[in-house]
Amino acid sequence: MPPAALGRPPQLPQLPAQMFTTAAQLLDLTDKKLMIALRDGRKLLGILRSWDQFANLVLQSTKERIFVPPGTAPNQTRGLYADIERGIFLVRGENVLLLGEIDLDRDDDPPAGYDLADVELVKSLAKQKKLEEKIKEKAKVKKLSTIGFEGEN
Repeated sequence: MPPAALGRPPQLPQLPAQMFTTAAQLLDLTDKKLMIALRDGRKLLGILRSWDQFANLVLQSTKERIFVPPGTAPNQTRGLYADIERGIFLVRGENVLLLGEIDLDRDDDPPAGYDLADVELVKSLAKQKKLEEKIKEKAKVKKLSTIGFEGEN
């Protein structure tokens, strides 16, 4: 006899994991090493230990990786990067821009086109680059305002 005839509702087929569009997709990434790009531009590497319905994440053994693109400093042909140990890290879900699993076979390799450098050097170069970009952005907003466009406040 069919299940409906026994007084039970018919069994619905299970959806594949790719169909989840909520924080439930994080289930497959639990206890895996991830790289997370945040809205403010920071990059975090850590092991996903927990998450909730808002996609707030708890990362263990977290490192913040700072990148400086090639050409930021004179005679710099390759990019530089440095890792800062952060330990256990709580990330608010709305601040996550992108996340992905890290290939553990290539985990120890430096990013292509980048060399490991001193943390203080990379921090100062990144700060200098950010300041230059801010100055360029102000000039662009000023130029656009002369032709009638309003910049964001």
